[in-house]
Order: sequence, then C-alpha cells, then structure tokens
Amino acid sequence: MNMGMGLYQEQTLRLVMTPELRQAITILQYSTIDLISYLHEQAIENPVIELQEAAGETASTRVEKPTHELDWKEIVGNRATGDFSPMKNDSTYNPLDHVSQGSLTLYQHLETQLGYVKGFTPGQKEIALFLIGNLDEKGYLEVSTEEAAAALQADLQEVEDVLSILQHFDPVGVAARNLEECLLLQLEHLALDDEKIVQVVRHHLQDLADNRYQRIADKVGCTVLDVQAMADLVRTLNPRPGAAFSSTDTRYVIPDVSVEKVGSEYVVLVNDVATPRLKISPFYEKMLNQQKSQEEAKQFIHDKLNAAMWLAKSLEQRRLTLLRVTQAIVELQLDFFERGIHYLKPMTQKEIAEKVGLHESTISRATSNKYVQTPRGIFELKYFFTSALATASGESASSESVKRRIKALIEQEDRKAPLSDQKLSEMLLAEGIEISRRTVAKYREEMLIPSSAKRKRF
Repeated sequence: MNMGMGLYQEQTLRLVMTPELRQAITILQYSTIDLISYLHEQAIENPVIELQEAAGETASTRVEKPTHELDWKEIVGNRATGDFSPMKNDSTYNPLDHVSQGSLTLYQHLETQLGYVKGFTPGQKEIALFLIGNLDEKGYLEVSTEEAAAALQADLQEVEDVLSILQHFDPVGVAARNLEECLLLQLEHLALDDEKIVQVVRHHLQDLADNRYQRIADKVGCTVLDVQAMADLVRTLNPRPGAAFSSTDTRYVIPDVSVEKVGSEYVVLVNDVATPRLKISPFYEKMLNQQKSQEEAKQFIHDKLNAAMWLAKSLEQRRLTLLRVTQAIVELQLDFFERGIHYLKPMTQKEIAEKVGLHESTISRATSNKYVQTPRGIFELKYFFTSALATASGESASSESVKRRIKALIEQEDRKAPLSDQKLSEMLLAEGIEISRRTVAKYREEMLIPSSAKRKRF
C-alpha cells in the first residue's frame, strides 16, 4: 500500500454555527421579560435600531405568513417607516408599568421605630443602629453582643439592654439570636409563654418538628394532647420575622402564549403585547442614501442594517415556533383543557417534535421559561410534559394527574389514622393506577407533604 501526503479536494456538508444562528437560538429560549431586556441591549449596541413600545392589538387580527414567504429585503427596503414586530398598534400599554414599588427595607422600618424611642443617648442610638445593620434577611442578629461591644468599645450590659429594646420592635421576634429566642419573644408578646411551652421551645424543638409528641409528653410531664396543642400554637408563629422586608427581586410572569376557547375550538395567540417594535432610524436611512457619505460609513450602516434584519427574522421565527408548538400541545392535551387536571395525558418533547417537524432541542428551547395563559390558569409550557404511569386498562396516566390524586386522598384521610404510602399505593391500584410505594413517597415529597407519622393527630 502506498502511503503519502498530498492535497485533495472533497465536498462535505456541515452545520456552521454562525453568529446569526446563535442569535436565533438565544432569542428562542428567552422568556418575554428576558427578551425585552435583550432587545434594549441590542438597541444600545446597534444605533440603527429604534425601539417603540408596542401593545394592544390581538394576534387574531394578524395574517399568518410562513417564514419562507417573508421577503426580508422588502422589510429592510421599507426601513424608513417599517417596523419588525408582528404587533402594529399605537397603544402604549405595558403591564409592567402597573407593578407597585417595593416596600421599605427591614433596616428602614426599624430605624423609623428607633426615632420614637425616648431617653436614648447618642451612644445607645449608635449601638442600636449597629445592631440593626447586622440583621440578616430573616431578621436574626448575625453578631454576638460581645462582638458588638468590642466593635463599638461599649459596655456589654448596655449592648444587652439596647438589644432587649430592639427585640420588642415590629415585627415581633426581630433581632433574635436564634430560632428558640425568636419564638419565645413572640410567645411573650402574645402572653402565652407558660412554663411548659417555654420548656418545649427551648429543649424539644426538633422532637416537635418530627411529631414525637409522646417523647415530649414524657419529659415535660403532660398529655400528648397538650403537646399537640402546643405544637399547633408554635406552628402559627413566624420563624422568619424579617422575611416580609426582603429585598429579593420579584420575578413577574408575562404569558408568552394565550389559549382561548372560541365556540367549540381552542385558538392559540402569541402574546406580543409587551415586546417593543423594532424600527430603523430615519437618520441612518438618509445617511445611507447620501452620495457624499464616506464608503466606510456606508459599510458600517449596511452591517448594522443586516444585523437588524437578522434580529427581526429571529423574532418572527421565535413567534412562529411558539405558535406551532403550543398548537401541537393543545391538540394532544385537549382533554385537559376540556375536563381538567385529572385528564392530563403523558407527553414527551419527542412527540411534539415529530408532530411539528422540529428537533427535540428546538422544542426544549421553545418551551423553556415560557408560560401559557389558558381558561384553566397560567402554566409553564413544560408543565404539559409529564411521564407515564401504567393503568389496569393498558392505557397510561400522567404523573401530574397521579400527584393530584394522591393529594386529594391525603386531604380526605382521617387525621387520627393517616394513610401510609403503602396504603395510598393500594388505593390507587384499586382505581386502576399501577404505582409502587416508593413512587408514592417520591411524589408526596415533591408536593412537600409530610409522612403519615408527621400528619397524625391525637
């Protein structure tokens, strides 16, 4: 065999991840809120793009046109007055404009109350502000009184006295050093801090959480019913008094798609209400047509126009993909929309991919972080993709519908003799759903439902 080096020509086909393709993939997996932020970023980077807030027109008034029939050159050719959003309306409504401003922080709330305390010396006020500044988001004190006294070069007893006053501020239980102290402060405020419940909170909180009532009753010297009453009282207290003032950003959901029932049919509408329209700046249009413009400037504008064109095409492709995928989901889950959660069918991304002629990864991106508004509420699109469980009739049941059935059975149980996971498995089998005890336990834990031992009432 002759072996050697040489130059050969051959033709191959391969997919190249161009920047435009990456952009289209990125835009497809964005939620509506993320897409709005992305469009504003693109408008900052690309001076040719202008954004105009859009809202108002429903998708039902829009004439659908397949992507391969859209003339993007024509769109760019009309860039002086045209826009690149499916929504063309003069309304300026934006749902995010009606979100209220956040409330005061915990520090501001306590600082305001501090101003009403009479008799505080400047040194005591400095100690109080230091302690308030060292509260975590749950309202607990993160430093010890010894550390505070050392940092401020103050008397330890004076720090303790100031802390005692802060612990009676609103919310009740704030500035506690641990969970036990937080609960005891609230019991004291309610005048319910009798000797036995104080002993339970100080020494038996873990047993209380695990419903080991008999053990607590033996150690405290009372009946199991008394311990259960104390447990019910403790569970009404707030273990995180500062959480109401948390500054964590709230994520608001804007449905990307709407499903409405018109007559006997369900119509899918892509929600473009909150998405701004892309427009081309007339200034750059005029500059491009000027004969005196430098070639370098013309080339710059031309490149930015191409970038705007690809962005517009990606937005339209995202809209059409969302529309097709949601329509396929509605067709396969028609029983759910007509009859409720118990009729949700098992469904995989592969089934939708085959139905709409797309790749599974495209379905995953199209349904990621997307929400649909339906006559039965707002759901994440991935909510409809559930695993299958066998039934006695040979058909399959959705895992989500089985979870709801387990929850319903637990809500109807006798609390003095709660249903075990094995008993729930047997009851579901009697209804024709084949499910193991371990799977019941898994679903129960996913729904944050405690075990039968912790649900038992005396």
